[in-house]
Amino acid sequence: MKIEITDRAAKQLNFIAHREKKPNNALRIAIDSGGCHGFQYFYDLMDSNTTKENDVVFEKNGAKVIVDTISLEMIKGSKIDYTEELIGSQFQVVDNPQAASGCG
Repeated sequence: MKIEITDRAAKQLNFIAHREKKPNNALRIAIDSGGCHGFQYFYDLMDSNTTKENDVVFEKNGAKVIVDTISLEMIKGSKIDYTEELIGSQFQVVDNPQAASGCG
């Protein structure tokens, strides 16, 4: 099972780690299936040295993304990206092959 970290996401994670002087910073992603409204993604910055037994760590250019095995089932094959828009900037799960429209 695998996810891809885009260059933009890796660059932003490395920037945050450098700015906050926390070289072990990692992005944790957790997923709730959300029913008819689709997946709900939860993002948090954490110390990569505090992973749990069921966590999987993905790395690109020194940037780390941590996903628990249950959430990974719902986003496998996805990309983790960082977007900057007029309304704000954020990390996002994109191109998720597990997400399908439904209900209705």
